[in-house]
Amino acid sequence: MLKTRVIPVLLWKDVTLIKGIGFDSWRRIGTLMPAIKVFNARCVDELILLNITATNDGLPPDYEIISELSPECFVPLTVGGGIREVEHIRRLLLAGADKVAINTAAVECPEIIREGAERFGSQCIVVSIDARRAHMEPDETVSSSRLTDVSLTGPIVPPPLNTDRQSFRAQPSGKGVYECYTHSGTRPTGLSPVDLAVQAESYGAGEILVTSIERDGTMTGYDLDLIKSITEAVKIPVIAGGGAGSYEHLYQAIVTGGASAVAAGAMYQFTEQTPLAAKDYLSQRGIPVRRSNLKPIHT
Repeated sequence: MLKTRVIPVLLWKDVTLIKGIGFDSWRRIGTLMPAIKVFNARCVDELILLNITATNDGLPPDYEIISELSPECFVPLTVGGGIREVEHIRRLLLAGADKVAINTAAVECPEIIREGAERFGSQCIVVSIDARRAHMEPDETVSSSRLTDVSLTGPIVPPPLNTDRQSFRAQPSGKGVYECYTHSGTRPTGLSPVDLAVQAESYGAGEILVTSIERDGTMTGYDLDLIKSITEAVKIPVIAGGGAGSYEHLYQAIVTGGASAVAAGAMYQFTEQTPLAAKDYLSQRGIPVRRSNLKPIHT
């Protein structure tokens, strides 16, 4: 049986750790190297490291920083931010990343998913989906900038590339609809998370990281409807992100949302909760997790 992974997420800018609420990441909370060393000793399964300003600033990934950090990271490292071409993926992998997280480029030039998967393997390609909920009347026609979070009328198929998005009608679930955003949650795309996830899978992505923009940093719990809509649409692993504040939230994302892994930032950075204790909680609730002989440190 596959083990459920517990994954801390670190947001950074200029080697400084940053965290906020709803993608308003203004609060400086430390530096990268000490954080990576701490999580190494806390029995995490993987680390996700996201540069939140590279894309908006038009910068490529910071290969030098990754090459400095990767020797100190003893778990699989996923790196995102500024990736716009396959060469960026290659250089990040050479710098020590095990996987790359692609967000904006997955929408603007989705062929990067296919090319990256063909050259480096699907296991290296994580498509990161940032989504915001827009509440609508159940029968309201959805415009090109508001697509449904549940099944569209008819089969779900990837949207055509480089064409105008069509309008869809939301199913009468009353749950509202979701829209994907790029550029660190600042630009609406007109795509639904389900459509983007299905397209990413068809192009060879190995995983999906889905994050609720509204829940990010709130520690009020994941958006289970958002997570479930994607896990039901794709067969590849889905990492739940955005909103975790307790071990119970992690459990809900797995059992109710169907997530294969649970990512969290503020929960580990602003509370005394730890990844190891999260694994103990999940294991006691019947969730298979990866165990480690490493002992946690106390800080």
